[in-house]
Amino acid sequence: MNRLASCYYTLHEGVFGSLRHLDWLPALALRLYLVPVFWFAGVQKIGAMDNTIEWFGNPDWGLGLPFPALLAHLAAYTEAIGALLLLLGLATRWVALPLLVTMAVAALTVHWQNGWAAIADSGSEEIAVRLGTAHDLLREHGNYAWLTEHGNLVILNNGIEFAATYFIMLLALVWLGGGRFFSVDYYLSRLFPRHSYSRPKMLD
Repeated sequence: MNRLASCYYTLHEGVFGSLRHLDWLPALALRLYLVPVFWFAGVQKIGAMDNTIEWFGNPDWGLGLPFPALLAHLAAYTEAIGALLLLLGLATRWVALPLLVTMAVAALTVHWQNGWAAIADSGSEEIAVRLGTAHDLLREHGNYAWLTEHGNLVILNNGIEFAATYFIMLLALVWLGGGRFFSVDYYLSRLFPRHSYSRPKMLD
């Protein structure tokens, strides 16, 4: 048994030990993935702020939230500024916290009632019938080849899948930080080592 464990450990270290010098890569990949997600979401809200406020506050076809003007501005600028800070890797852990809140609010107020999936399951009989009807209508009355040139039609389910995924990615950044070499946080921690926020041991 000890021999088997020793062989496993040797194999494990041989395969994954060599990856330690790339420990900065996961944080960088998470940051760069999330930058356009939050940048475009924030900029779109800011560019149509009146509509955003109305959507936040309207109880009939919107979210019906209290203080819609305040919350709309907070959400929009948190996303846009947060994207810029993630790009720089500056205050990564701190900016991840309000972004986590925006994702939690989005999941609960916008997507929760639609279940998990962001895209409806085309294998479902009900969804398949609706998609078939849409295909037939477009073939008869629309330019079907042009409409489907870049992908097949799908039905948006608008579930919590994407919001939950972004939440988990942000949660990982709370632990990982900005990552080594490619973040402002890393170089600040080297300039001010006594004030580094790397306890418990995290990748700055």
